[in-house]
Amino acid sequence: MSDPYDGTERSLGQLVASATAEMSALVHDELALAKAEIRQDVKRGVIGSAAGIAAAVVLLFSLPMLSFALAYAINTWTGGHNGNGGWNLVWCFLLSFAFNVLVAALLGLIAYAKFKKVKPPEKSIASAKQTAAMLSTVKPHPRPEPAKALDAALEKSSAVARSSV
Repeated sequence: MSDPYDGTERSLGQLVASATAEMSALVHDELALAKAEIRQDVKRGVIGSAAGIAAAVVLLFSLPMLSFALAYAINTWTGGHNGNGGWNLVWCFLLSFAFNVLVAALLGLIAYAKFKKVKPPEKSIASAKQTAAMLSTVKPHPRPEPAKALDAALEKSSAVARSSV
């Protein structure tokens, strides 16, 4: 039997400490991978949200000013500026509204495209599943048979202890 203190064999405490440190490092690496993947998706989500908010802002707050300006521009373009009448202002305002809805729809499509690119952290999930599969197959090692010399020494010491009583 080799000397347990020569550095080739580690004690149970050292093995447990080593396993704990390795598991801690593995969990730390798994979390770092998940954070990196989620950070990318959050950036995409923020861009999509910003585009969606911009679509709502354009549709809600700029409609009155844009509608009036566009409606009077259409009326002027169709001849209303020189007294010939041009198109009725109702149709001009409807065209103005349709243009604003078109701009909002375009911004909404951009938001949808950005949100569609957001996906789950696939690498982290695959790595976690692989780690869980590996850990589920790990079985404890059986204890080695005690050395016969150690057994003999224990029996001898117990016999000496009994005879001295």
